[in-house]
Amino acid sequence: MATTGRAGGAAALVRAVQRMAAGTLPGAGLLGLVLFSLGRPHPWQALGGGLVVACAATLVGGALGFLFGVPRVRGGSGGQDGTGGGGSHGSYAPNTNLEQVSDWLTKVLLGVGLTQLGSLGERLDQLGGTLAPALGGGPGTAPFAAALVLYFLLLGFLSGWLLTRLALPRVLSDADQALDLFLAGQDRDRKGDKVGADDLRMRAMQHLGLIGTSTGKADDLPGSMPTADRTAGPERVVAEVRSAARRSALTAAQVRELFADGSEGRRIQALALMQGDPALADLASVLEAIEHPRSGFEQYHALLAARGLMSRLPADEARRLRDAVAGRLMAPDGIPFGSDRSWLAEKILSGLDTPAFLPQQQGGEPAQKREQEQEQTASGDRA
Repeated sequence: MATTGRAGGAAALVRAVQRMAAGTLPGAGLLGLVLFSLGRPHPWQALGGGLVVACAATLVGGALGFLFGVPRVRGGSGGQDGTGGGGSHGSYAPNTNLEQVSDWLTKVLLGVGLTQLGSLGERLDQLGGTLAPALGGGPGTAPFAAALVLYFLLLGFLSGWLLTRLALPRVLSDADQALDLFLAGQDRDRKGDKVGADDLRMRAMQHLGLIGTSTGKADDLPGSMPTADRTAGPERVVAEVRSAARRSALTAAQVRELFADGSEGRRIQALALMQGDPALADLASVLEAIEHPRSGFEQYHALLAARGLMSRLPADEARRLRDAVAGRLMAPDGIPFGSDRSWLAEKILSGLDTPAFLPQQQGGEPAQKREQEQEQTASGDRA
């Protein structure tokens, strides 16, 4: 416990030092510019010109840092859930033009810079003389202008390089993984696995930050469900059970008993079987998991199972499902707004809110349509 506390304190100290350094470096340069401007005949003109020069140098340095920090695409890595990944995305291959341009420009800039290294002092003197009028002119302005450009150019380079190295690989990786999942979802859709396709699309949107996740993860799920890979994550385990549902010898009654077992692993296993084969689904079990879930993960998969059931439900059962989903959306402690579960719940409600679920009469026509025809006939008789 004491070791953990010391490690946390050291990490907090490192973050504090990083924040202080990030503020001190540009602050020192700006402070020098302000002090220099105060000694000029026209301080506001000198300060404004100096700020423009500093910002321009920072932008140029940041662009150079970006070019030097662009990551390379690593090929040959497998994607998650068997979707492919890394350098291969099914019918898609990552565009490496930016990487090639970065590599080419980096070599050109280094080559040109090394050949001009001997005349660097002269070039800086010329640059300072050119920028001196923008800072008010006068003695000492040219060397200060050159120093200002050099300071913020290096600062911009370091900032651009660090941001590119730290942030860009994560962004590109998330985008590639999201594309893998979208393509895998399309493949599942073509094979008729609507529920699996929705699950993959949901996870792709989570990678892109379009929706939040509120499901949590059942860490003991692989140990409580039959799977070939005991080290697989909960999503992979559920996907295995769902894909094997149509080949399973279980009956709907047995799946219902599996859900009634009570443990979270068994309940989710039953929901995964219902997702894979709607013929095994039991609406009462799905409603129980939606209205009284053991976890957000269980409720998420109950909503997925409900998505696969929608087209098979008669009118009265469709209304029960709609009321249950709407009730959890409206409840203060129910489905969180903007989460993966709320996206699924809204999809279910939009699919159930159709004239197909109007009460039917013996003739097979909706009661509302029959009443309209009777009113039109009566109006014609009065005419």
